[in-house]
Amino acid sequence: QVQLEESGGGLVQTGGSLTLSCAASGSIGRFFTMGWYRQAPGKQRELVAAFSTAGITTYADFVKGRFTISRGNAKNTVYLQMNSLKPEDTTVYYCNLGGRLGSWGQGTQVTVSS
Repeated sequence: QVQLEESGGGLVQTGGSLTLSCAASGSIGRFFTMGWYRQAPGKQRELVAAFSTAGITTYADFVKGRFTISRGNAKNTVYLQMNSLKPEDTTVYYCNLGGRLGSWGQGTQVTVSS
């Protein structure tokens, strides 16, 4: 079983920055995808940024140039540096390991005030 512990959400003004962190523990395995999704009320959960099993990063178009995903040396921790935040970035962000059928964190709220 995999546990994902998230931190770093909060309230920020438009144009501000936040960094989300996620640490994975448990039966992770050696090769896995890991990243961040977000889900607004009434909408489907969507990919924000993620590492593939080969370590290649993927970003949603709506965050390219603003958000950066990185990971720790142990590779079981991922960070999401979010810059130039917009009100439309306001929602709950979820850490994920193993893709949509994998494991999910509890979610962390990000609120961007206008």
